Amino acid sequence: MSRPWKSSQWFTSCWNHAEEVQTERQFPGRIQFHDVTLRDGEQQAGMVFDFPQRQAIARRLSASGVHRIEVGMPAESAEDAALLQTLAAENLSAQLLAFARCRPNDVMAARKHGATGIVLKVVTSEHLLREGAGRSLEWAADTAIEALAAARESGLYSVLFTIDATRTEVPAYIEFLEHVCGEAPPDAIAVADSYGVATPEAISSIIRDLRRRFTQPIEIHCHDDFGLATACTLAGVAAGAEVAHVTVCGIGERAGNASLEETAMALRCLYGIDTGVHTEALYALSQLVQESGRFSLPSNCAIVGEGLYRIQTDLVAELHRRCKLKAPLEYLPFLPELAGRPGVEVALGKGSGMANVTEQLEQRGLKWSPADVKTMAKRVRDLAASEKRLLTASDFDVLIAETRK
Repeated sequence: MSRPWKSSQWFTSCWNHAEEVQTERQFPGRIQFHDVTLRDGEQQAGMVFDFPQRQAIARRLSASGVHRIEVGMPAESAEDAALLQTLAAENLSAQLLAFARCRPNDVMAARKHGATGIVLKVVTSEHLLREGAGRSLEWAADTAIEALAAARESGLYSVLFTIDATRTEVPAYIEFLEHVCGEAPPDAIAVADSYGVATPEAISSIIRDLRRRFTQPIEIHCHDDFGLATACTLAGVAAGAEVAHVTVCGIGERAGNASLEETAMALRCLYGIDTGVHTEALYALSQLVQESGRFSLPSNCAIVGEGLYRIQTDLVAELHRRCKLKAPLEYLPFLPELAGRPGVEVALGKGSGMANVTEQLEQRGLKWSPADVKTMAKRVRDLAASEKRLLTASDFDVLIAETRK
């Protein structure tokens, strides 16, 4: 009997694969990742990558199996143009796409500097066009048609990137797309939840509707303003979107984007879908981006957080001691090495007990009586509570020395 929820590397919920759940999904035959770390990611306030860092991130993304990299806006940035040209000369396995305005000159710049595709941004919501740019839907449609025609003539793969799609009334959105696609068909349509305001159910509905109406592949680009970017992205691909737009560490404008790490691991472990991304490379990739951008993720961040597998409570420490050699997936959803991250660390804190202390003593080659271990566990809890932090190795060594006096 097939049990995709349990493998040698993960143990997830069998409910994920129940027949009534499976019938609601329409995954495409292949799911690709379109990484926007070097464009949307760097739009996060205060985020700056220098040229060598951007080059290193792109190389690591490609080596990690990411299918497409959005390099930036070569028509608007000399640095983006130089980076695109440099990466194009390296023949990376990932496709290199440029982000651009709906202008023929932007298309020419993308082609000139080595892009194989172009993501053409166009606002589809009348209210944002009116209030934000003083423009009309007719103007937006005309510019999109002109740019898409230029992209086709240049031999570039074109993605029509519909900004604020999820705040556009459904009839107006469909009418806009039908008009543009009828005049100058793009190679793909990207639905952008630009302000992170759609629910996963809404994203599913949008993607299914577009798949019924259009022959082009559909892509999904979600922001995280309500903490739903990854969930919405997964809902999008489960409804048939073929490309997921993501960033490393979920960085990006305002609350950021869907996380590459979360999306790739969820597809692999929760849905049993191998996208070709080497999840074992995710931790090192996240470290590179954090170091380059001079920021740190919360320690309990999913998949790559530093404290994710740092065990403090006595109950879990006891589970670890009982199961770590023969059945680690009884207390872990996935093995740390599946994401390329460090292994389990038994920490000492306010919730620690005898199992934590015994583990730490054994690491030092010490074996104490149960009574002494119990006494030490109380000292550990008291000190951690008073200091409001986990104890360090040095803290514990001092407690050992004091106990031996």
